[in-house]
Amino acid sequence: MIAKWFVTGYIAALVTLLAPLTICAQGVNIDAAKKEGKLVAYGTILPQVMDPLHRGFEKKYGIKVDYWRASATQVMERAIAEWQTGKPGFDVTFAAQSAQDLVKQSGALAKYTPPSADKFPARFKDKDGILTSWRHTPIGILYSTDVIKPADAPKNLDDLLAAKWKGKIAIPDPTRHTTTAQFLYSLKKIKGEGWLDYVKALGKQEPLLRESFAPVPNDILRGEVTLGFTYIQYVQQFSKAPFAFVLMDKVLTDTNDLALSAKAANPNAAKLYIEYLCSQEGQRIAADHGEFVLYPGVYPAIKDADKVSANSIFMDSPTAEEYKKLSAEFRQIFLTK
Repeated sequence: MIAKWFVTGYIAALVTLLAPLTICAQGVNIDAAKKEGKLVAYGTILPQVMDPLHRGFEKKYGIKVDYWRASATQVMERAIAEWQTGKPGFDVTFAAQSAQDLVKQSGALAKYTPPSADKFPARFKDKDGILTSWRHTPIGILYSTDVIKPADAPKNLDDLLAAKWKGKIAIPDPTRHTTTAQFLYSLKKIKGEGWLDYVKALGKQEPLLRESFAPVPNDILRGEVTLGFTYIQYVQQFSKAPFAFVLMDKVLTDTNDLALSAKAANPNAAKLYIEYLCSQEGQRIAADHGEFVLYPGVYPAIKDADKVSANSIFMDSPTAEEYKKLSAEFRQIFLTK
């Protein structure tokens, strides 16, 4: 009787352990994906990163990717607008989690968890099974070593408030760029209750406002500014440029999340694409091109990349209503003269 109970319990436990793996494995129908032969992705990542990933995906599966790239805000707005008109043109979206959360809230996304995401840390898992984090995007202060010697570079956020940096800092416009609004809002994790006072002081430095993080490195290279807030990954992605970043003991970051359209025209190809970006192969390609990915032990070839990840603090995601309030507040700080 005891032996029978033991065997029955063992089998039940084994089934319980294996069931999630079986469910995940059934989530990708490769033959159906190949038959569809294509997919449309809206995303935020530069072509120099996505092109190698798309070549690897197409070589492996023979499926073409029609990729439209824009800022997180633009991806979010286009996806939601298309959904609301009943004609979504995308199969997959990926953007900063804060933007993807708003697309998720609109109802435009479907549940799907790729099998390879099982290897990612548990804290990145979406409880609703809709968003899949596959990389993270630490935000730092970049500068050109041709202009600033490392010894003379700012060492922390407070150093940016010195008079010598006035008019020489670039930052995306937080009234238009949701990730920057999220970044400034999340400074409370570093500055505590004084976060808004810091933002006001930064506004008095008369920073150059840009539409997103992507133009900031070129602004620095052209000499329009001396340094700027942008993604640390650009140190490697602009490999021919003399860039360095300020290594701080606390680095604000956000995940970049993949999601499947609730009305995907090519659902199987879309699922396979999401799985590929989360696979070890896809994660290594992304890391080789400067991305901070979530696959354990995989880092970009950036000095102190492991320290950046270790020092990373994940940003808060404001609600849509909070974003409206933040936008109004930041308009007063950065746009009112």
